[in-house]
Amino acid sequence: MPPTFGQLKKFCDKTGWVLIRNTDHWYYEKVLSTGEVLRTRVSHSVGKEIGGHLWRKILKQLRVTEEEFWKRL
Repeated sequence: MPPTFGQLKKFCDKTGWVLIRNTDHWYYEKVLSTGEVLRTRVSHSVGKEIGGHLWRKILKQLRVTEEEFWKRL
């Protein structure tokens, strides 16, 4: 089951993602130990559930499985 955008924001805040901009969305970055920079954005519609296709894309951006996401939330 996909999370809400509010749950995604909570995940980013708890797992080392850095909020770099707050405009039309919250924009986050995370620098890996290799120097690679990951980026994602989170809608301000915190109560809205993330659609299935978008959720799969976000999981790839976060570099976690759905199971890991829920465990770390």
